[in-house]
Amino acid sequence: MEKIRVLVADDQDIVRQGLQIILNLQSDITVVGEAANGLEAITLARSLHPHVTLMDIKMPRMDGIEATRIITRELPDINVIILTTYDTDDWVFEGIRAGAQGYLLKDAGSEAMIAAIRGVMQGESQLDPTIARKVMNEFRRVSSPANISPVRPNPSAVPTPSADEPLYEALTDREGEILGEIAKGLSNKEIAGKLFLSEGTVRNYISSIMGKLHANDRTQVLVKAARRGMVKL
Repeated sequence: MEKIRVLVADDQDIVRQGLQIILNLQSDITVVGEAANGLEAITLARSLHPHVTLMDIKMPRMDGIEATRIITRELPDINVIILTTYDTDDWVFEGIRAGAQGYLLKDAGSEAMIAAIRGVMQGESQLDPTIARKVMNEFRRVSSPANISPVRPNPSAVPTPSADEPLYEALTDREGEILGEIAKGLSNKEIAGKLFLSEGTVRNYISSIMGKLHANDRTQVLVKAARRGMVKL
């Protein structure tokens, strides 16, 4: 069984060394590279093709948010988990919009970090409890009756956008079905088992859904779909 290949990006030597020691003790995880800034993270991601990148935010030359945005755009098979001390709303939502599959605080502990790495490999989004509350509060805000469009029961419908939002391409029946399963909180593996599809096929469908809804990740997919009444949570 292939080990989970991890790239560590952090500007502090002691942090990178500590993460490498912790992760290399796991039988199913190996650290394949270390980056001291965002530019190095991009270069190493391109050459090493890790499964997961642990990304700090505040780094010299290029911050982790911009590096995450470039990596997830150019190398969508790489899962980025932001690992930082910053939990301010601006950083959180910028990180998620950049395409990060997880957002953990450095005080979360090694077990939570290891679980997050394994989780994103199963298609799950991993959020620190503090971060999850911020995301849910924002979701409730944008999904409130004052902000949400009238409910449309058909996920493949194309609601009329507001003046400042783009027109969304209609989802196929299968994409609408998968969107409904995402709204239930199912992972890629669970969706694949339920719909008798391969995980790769599910990932392709989700990528198509994200493209049609102009979303960078599952969280944005759900927020945008709920705002337009395409799903109920």
